[in-house]
Amino acid sequence: MSDPETLTERVKGLALAVGFDLVGIAPAEPSPQTQRLRPWLAHGYAGEMHYLARRVEERVDPRKVLDGARSIVALGFVYDPGEMAGDASAEAGGARMRIARYVGGDDYHDVLIERVRALEDGLELLAGHPVATRGYVDTGPVLERAAAARAGLGWIGKNSCLIHPALGSYLFLGAVLTDLALEPDVPEPEHCGSCRACLDACPTDAFAEPYVLDATRCISYTTIEARGAVPEELRAGHGERGFGCDICQEVCPWNTRQRRSVPADPHGLRARLAPRPEWRQPSLAWVLSLGEDAWRAATRRSPLRRAKYRGLLRNALIVAGNSGDRSLLPLVQRHADAGDALLAEHARWALEQLAGD
Repeated sequence: MSDPETLTERVKGLALAVGFDLVGIAPAEPSPQTQRLRPWLAHGYAGEMHYLARRVEERVDPRKVLDGARSIVALGFVYDPGEMAGDASAEAGGARMRIARYVGGDDYHDVLIERVRALEDGLELLAGHPVATRGYVDTGPVLERAAAARAGLGWIGKNSCLIHPALGSYLFLGAVLTDLALEPDVPEPEHCGSCRACLDACPTDAFAEPYVLDATRCISYTTIEARGAVPEELRAGHGERGFGCDICQEVCPWNTRQRRSVPADPHGLRARLAPRPEWRQPSLAWVLSLGEDAWRAATRRSPLRRAKYRGLLRNALIVAGNSGDRSLLPLVQRHADAGDALLAEHARWALEQLAGD
């Protein structure tokens, strides 16, 4: 049996070999980051994400997720292939809708959980005895960002994203809880300094203070997680963003092309995650014209499914209202006259904006 230091290096080597770009080890115990969850929830910053409160004790203490857990293998993968979100200009006339750069391709949950399972399968071989594990990619009661920060994969910036000094913040995170006693890594110091570019750039003032995100005002929340009407005072701030938002990352100095690198991808995972052609700044007219069957086909295996059909149309109507493109009036009017009360209300708002333009 290997000593903890040797076993730790082998585990890290395996994580890199199965396709992850970053790996570090954190102790499986509460941390200052996980303990901030309770007051954050008490402020109401989670909005409709009630699932966060349902298993709050497990999120604070990972030992409640896996009995006997001693270590967390924190994992990171760069999802941005290098193209900035605004680089893909419209090839045809008409308004476009912008979606977050992590969507439009295959769902990252499905792509990366395969890699997590491969890592879990290899741990027993490395350890030479049965090993208990519980692996997640953004789906379980584990605070991956907190684990990643404690494992030295980066620091949590003022925009609440994990930032790696060489890879930036366009990262998917995963975690494997295990009963193996692995050597923990040293956390990365914070490097935000006096910079507040992310805070100042947010068009909906979603940061209650540095490092504290009020999700109910965040475009990523209102376009994906929220199921009801988007508050009117936030709609103009959505601009052309119809699913998610990258603004606070785009302005971050640690994400500049000169500073950020993208590792090699021998498994072709980034190609699977890259947006399909139709979702690279899609035509707003096309999105507004989608029927439910066409939407289902266009979003197959994509995280765009998260917003549901009505949610994506609701978002597209807000973008239409912000676009100033009066050629969209017939499509918007169609939704205003249809029987869906949620879409009709957003369509009427969009009509008012376009009429004013």
